[in-house]
Amino acid sequence: MRGSLRSPIRMFNYIGSFSVPNASSQQPPFLERTVDCLNLKYSLHLSNSSPNVINHLPSFHAQGWKDRWAVASEWKPASDLGEWVHTAGKWHADPEDKGIQTGTDARFYGISAKMSKPFNSSDGKDIVIQYSVKHEQDIDCGGAYIKLLPGGDTFDSLKFGGDSPYGVMFGPDICGSSKRTHVILHSDTKDDNLLINKDIPCEKDKFSHLYTLVVRPDNTFEVFVDNKSVRKGKLEDEFNFLVDKEIKDPDQSKPADWVDAQKIPDPTDVKPEGYDNLSAEIPDPDAAKPEDWDDEDDGEWEPPMIDNPDYKGPWSPTMIDNPDYKGPWVHPVIANPDYSYDEKMHAVCANGCSHVGFELWQVKAGTIFDDILITDSLEEAQKFAEDTFFKKKDAEKKMYSDQQAPPDDEDDEASMMGGMEDDGENDDDDFDMDGFADEF
Repeated sequence: MRGSLRSPIRMFNYIGSFSVPNASSQQPPFLERTVDCLNLKYSLHLSNSSPNVINHLPSFHAQGWKDRWAVASEWKPASDLGEWVHTAGKWHADPEDKGIQTGTDARFYGISAKMSKPFNSSDGKDIVIQYSVKHEQDIDCGGAYIKLLPGGDTFDSLKFGGDSPYGVMFGPDICGSSKRTHVILHSDTKDDNLLINKDIPCEKDKFSHLYTLVVRPDNTFEVFVDNKSVRKGKLEDEFNFLVDKEIKDPDQSKPADWVDAQKIPDPTDVKPEGYDNLSAEIPDPDAAKPEDWDDEDDGEWEPPMIDNPDYKGPWSPTMIDNPDYKGPWVHPVIANPDYSYDEKMHAVCANGCSHVGFELWQVKAGTIFDDILITDSLEEAQKFAEDTFFKKKDAEKKMYSDQQAPPDDEDDEASMMGGMEDDGENDDDDFDMDGFADEF
């Protein structure tokens, strides 16, 4: 059997850890089957007592990733495309636990892989997308999102790029102060890709983080980062899948005699006689001509000007409450005849998604992707995360911390220098100047 196990076993696609993680555990009696997924051979251990539980035990050659992933070499000119690097990174738990890393600054990146079986979200199952991201480069501007792609046998992996159709775009995107986790879902009804209305934050540090998206057939969704729920809700509340339930009644308009002026001029207020003759400034009545002022030498003296206390600006009548005020007019609404609830909002891959891929731009390269899983079971994805991501994250941080610490030889040298300074101070205290003079 290729790609999927039918009921009672859930369907899944294990796209890749790009390496061989260490995994071992005691298993109950099991039926072992081998599944070929993207030319990866791995075993599914199915407990006879618990047939719905699937434990992924990946086991494939580390260098085989190029046989399963196709670089989009025809998407852009070669000079615009960056190189993918097969590496565990500078800090890791196991040097053989490798992912693929963006390797060239200021470049586009496109790469995709065919899943062993297309995922058709019209089948009434959850869709779970999960993968890990590590920004080793202290990323300043660049994407790190994954796409779930339709196309089947007609999918052109060499030309896969930003204009290629997709069912889901999910994952972190960082540029300057903008740091968000994209969730973009395709709507067949609108023939459009819909961005979540309110941004979800993402991680920006230099360590691996696990991103998980669940879209459920009850038209709800949930996003996890490092297995912690960070956003969940209804698709119709968080995305613009549906038109408004109500619209303004096109047959209604504000009555011509509607009074919406809250204030009116006081009809009893009259402009004072002679107000228009007032000047904004007047000569300072308290100013006096200096005693040493010489009209012949200094010219005719004029007092300085000051604000006229009687001038209040252009005259306008006092405003009073309008006795005829009716308040703001509210346009009546009616049920939108174009509204209908879409039971298939969740069906982002209604005709099947056959590939996954990364289509990115990064100013500063260095992001590593790994532990990619497409499945219909959140429980399965979380178990897979325990066997992969969570087994390496602490050791990865420790290695990074060790790298930041000064080398032992520097510590020894500093200690030695400190000892020399101490010895010098003691020598000065014990130095016999009399003896020194006697010898010479």
